[in-house]
Amino acid sequence: MSAAALVLAATPIGDPRDAAPRLAQELADADVVAAEDTRRLRRLLGELSVTPRGTVLSFHEHNEASRTPELVERLLAGERVVVVTDAGMPSVSDPGYRLVVAAVAANVRVTCVPGPSAVLMALAVSGLPVDRFCFDGFLPRRAGERARALADDAAERRTMVFFEAPHRLAETLRAMVSAFGGERRAAVCRELTKTYEEVRRGTLDELAAWAEQGVRGEVTVVVAGATRPAASVEEALDGIRQRVAGGERLKDVCADVAARTGLSKKALYDAAVTR
Repeated sequence: MSAAALVLAATPIGDPRDAAPRLAQELADADVVAAEDTRRLRRLLGELSVTPRGTVLSFHEHNEASRTPELVERLLAGERVVVVTDAGMPSVSDPGYRLVVAAVAANVRVTCVPGPSAVLMALAVSGLPVDRFCFDGFLPRRAGERARALADDAAERRTMVFFEAPHRLAETLRAMVSAFGGERRAAVCRELTKTYEEVRRGTLDELAAWAEQGVRGEVTVVVAGATRPAASVEEALDGIRQRVAGGERLKDVCADVAARTGLSKKALYDAAVTR
């Protein structure tokens, strides 16, 4: 294997048979393998029948900042560093972004081993439009911050993809009902490529009711884009009220909504106060 490079290596999101053939070669030949969880890496190495010749280091959200300078030094010394996370592509809602930025700044080659992606798989099986889409990762955990993030997406025309923890799914879907409307089409994709894979499709109202009974496993949510921006003050009120309940000033929220929708700021403010 040549040459110094930072290699972002996609790992299976469930089924180990999805591993790219090149993944095994990169893991075997790397000078350094930086893994989000070294125990999971050992399991993957066993499944791929690979014994790495290089150093294995932990590289996760809590030590990414401190590890990055060390790894850049090794890259500049001519070593090949392979980064893997627990599942999917490093740096996509996982550790790796800081290292990529630092490697690019140091003029080090950055490449990747393509492979499994929960984002693309969920999008493909959702039954929703795939010609244009955006990925929003994990939404904020706090209700007010989450409401603001979803309010920013309310007029988004592209299909949206989100990650969510199973124990927060019902709450998030209810917040999406408030921000997007209960009739918006969506899909909840659970345990993709695993034994109990499930894709639940329906309106946000239907999915929120289903999720109330509890959901397990890794979850990806796909939501249809808006067919049109909010056309009336009445349609905008629910989102405004939720953001105010989350701690924002009514005046600021109305100004923001007016700027995004073209509705009158005064009309929004008056309606929120009087209705």
